[in-house]
Amino acid sequence: MRKILALLVVAFATLFSSARAQEEQAAEGEGFDVKEVISHHISDSHHWNVITYKGADGSEKSVDIPLPVMAYYKGGFLFAMSSSFDGGQTVTCNGVDYTMDHHDKLLANGSREGVFDFSITRNVASMFMSVVILLLVFIGAAKAIRKTEVPKGAASVAEMLVLFVKDIADDQIGTKKSAKFTPFLLTLFFFIWVNNLIGLVPFFPGSTNLSGNIAFTGILAVFTFLVTHINANGHYWVHTFTVPGVPALMKVIMIPLEILTMFIRPFTLLIRLFANITGGHIIVLSLFCLTYITGKFVMELPSVLLGLMVFVLELIFGALQAYIFTILSALYIGLAVNAGEE
Repeated sequence: MRKILALLVVAFATLFSSARAQEEQAAEGEGFDVKEVISHHISDSHHWNVITYKGADGSEKSVDIPLPVMAYYKGGFLFAMSSSFDGGQTVTCNGVDYTMDHHDKLLANGSREGVFDFSITRNVASMFMSVVILLLVFIGAAKAIRKTEVPKGAASVAEMLVLFVKDIADDQIGTKKSAKFTPFLLTLFFFIWVNNLIGLVPFFPGSTNLSGNIAFTGILAVFTFLVTHINANGHYWVHTFTVPGVPALMKVIMIPLEILTMFIRPFTLLIRLFANITGGHIIVLSLFCLTYITGKFVMELPSVLLGLMVFVLELIFGALQAYIFTILSALYIGLAVNAGEE
């Protein structure tokens, strides 16, 4: 609890000093682009910002970690570091001029057309970090549990959460078949939850928006779709493509609907996670930016208090979204593998 309070104090102090600086800028007639600030936070980047500060000359300076830039364009590959593009520099490789636009998007000869960018961006680096965190936590917890029948500390919490997800699998799929799918559901739950938590950390190495990236949520939904339909039993497929017990005329309508439902389910999974996480980030940032928008220091306290209140709610919603994604995935799997059974 003391550590949490200390983090909140640090966050408040940081926002306090930032608000003072912003009020001075407003007094000098300098504008503050809230849309650009929020867009920069929720979008991906080829740089990972560590800290931004004002230099002795009054200009804004930042310390960034450069990340690998890798791309394919018309038969040629590009391998470089993102720092090579700083200051609008051009990197020439295989006769192609590569640059970064103001949205930090890679361009080849001034265009994005035909560029296949598979760089390790900030979101990708954050994802790798979450994998390392999960491996360290659960390998350590597994070793601790083997040493004693009654685990303590972090191992006890990890065991409790694992049993919680196992109960979800048992309830939605059935105790006889759930063991096969429990590892997948555990991976979904903890992977989403940890990345949601990392995204809420307001300083390096957090402040990423992986779960707010539709490509990330889309891939998770695809995995759920594949696991569901690879393991579906014969009755599920018969029901989907023949809809037994329905008049022949109605089948003309029902069969396309059943097939469409197969794809709607994973689509709703990816949209729900993407929209809720992105919306939460935007609300928190908007509240913290109230002082900057008005340029009045008097708005500092209410903006921070409201922002922290929503921030705490986001901590809860981060776990809730992981739970919803996991339980719906378990439900869809259960419907497919238990179709036709009482």
